[in-house]
Amino acid sequence: MALLPPIETESELSYAYLHAVAAYAGMSCECSNRHADKLGVDALIRVSECFTPESVLTEFALDVQLKATISVPTEKDGKLSYFLKGADRYDKLRTPTVNPARILVVLFLPTDAAQWLQQTEEQLAIKRCAWWVSLRGAPDTENTSGVTIYLPRNQVFNSQGLREIMTCLSKQEELLYAG
Repeated sequence: MALLPPIETESELSYAYLHAVAAYAGMSCECSNRHADKLGVDALIRVSECFTPESVLTEFALDVQLKATISVPTEKDGKLSYFLKGADRYDKLRTPTVNPARILVVLFLPTDAAQWLQQTEEQLAIKRCAWWVSLRGAPDTENTSGVTIYLPRNQVFNSQGLREIMTCLSKQEELLYAG
């Protein structure tokens, strides 16, 4: 049996990261099928909870497009760069007429694969971090090969950040691109 190629291992670690964050935040997370993947959706996070007294929705979902990379991002003006291959993926993520809302989550892994995952009796740790961005309302692109996305450094994809996203969605607030 062959081992996964490194790029597939990166992808699997991004799923593990997403599931861990969602579980710790108390939310269910499921992987999408290949049909949903063609729509730019890798996973779906579901919630059945009243987040705040201002919540309008108590059952809702969030679509997630996952990416993982060993490329070191450039940081400028508090944002991290990531090149999203394929303008069609970009267009699917920026579409304002879809529900549930969609976000892009990018896991930046160390360049050395030996550092991606650390396991001891005390902990299991995926090294580095993921950030998220909503591309809803982002501008058109003429580039067909892809688009450089800028992820706000303050939008760390962790359990607190996910709860903040879901609180906004529970109040029917749009997650708009702030690039």
